[in-house]
Amino acid sequence: MNAPNTHKSGFVNIIGCPNVGKSTLMNALVGERLSIITSKAQTTRHRIMGIVSGDDYQIVFSDTPGIMKPLYKLQEKMMQFVITALADADLFLYITDVFEDIQLEEVYLAKLQKTQTPILLLINKIDIASQQQLEDSIVKWRERLPMAEIMAISALEKFNIDKIMGRIIELLPAGNAFYDKEEFTDKSERFFVSEIVREKILLNYKKEIPYSVEVIVNSFKEEEKIIKMQVDILVERDSQKGIIIGDKGTALKRVGTQARKDMEVFFKKQVYLELFVKVDKDWRSNENRLKNFGY
Repeated sequence: MNAPNTHKSGFVNIIGCPNVGKSTLMNALVGERLSIITSKAQTTRHRIMGIVSGDDYQIVFSDTPGIMKPLYKLQEKMMQFVITALADADLFLYITDVFEDIQLEEVYLAKLQKTQTPILLLINKIDIASQQQLEDSIVKWRERLPMAEIMAISALEKFNIDKIMGRIIELLPAGNAFYDKEEFTDKSERFFVSEIVREKILLNYKKEIPYSVEVIVNSFKEEEKIIKMQVDILVERDSQKGIIIGDKGTALKRVGTQARKDMEVFFKKQVYLELFVKVDKDWRSNENRLKNFGY
């Protein structure tokens, strides 16, 4: 008789409101810097998969954009990634934090309340919270999602990350691996180039500028000792182009230097990076442009 299949595999989808630490958690769980992290809302625009494999399991994590009420077409497309994530999970990691005023859109909360899929509700940022704040948060969430299993974590300090991983593996269904065990993401190298550049824009510019930007990798040529890249930064208006470039090009040069250093760590190879700034009027509201950009 053949031994029963003891291999486990499943899709574990990370959802929650903006700025609660979803991307930090994803990176801590996967052990690779896949999702860009800033303190600004809407940092994550796409659904990004991170794959963790062991001898007898494979976990396919999904980081999703923060749940919000869409104000323009791009945000509508971002929320479609969340709706898809709510439909195809074997396990949900719903992440909140001790300080979040619980204002999850009712339509999403209702979906979670009705789901038969297991939910691990992770209360993040306990490293900077009091015991009373944590206890109050637990009471609130027990009322709203009584079927969820609640765990207190600090994604930044990696507190309870091993415990979460153990619990995820316990809850996974039996099944074969979905991906090659050597793979750690479903995204291309070009995707990570664009995300690294976009992260530097989020960190270096204020107000509306980062949200009006899309990053396109025009060429990616890998040679033996160097990777040569040509990248376009798209903005919606001429005035934004001037701000991105800065006085005598200093602002754009800073973004390029910071991005190149991160890319050299990510690819473990020397990088030559050329950045160009172009105007693509109202791309955030243009259905065809958004489709071209993968939304």
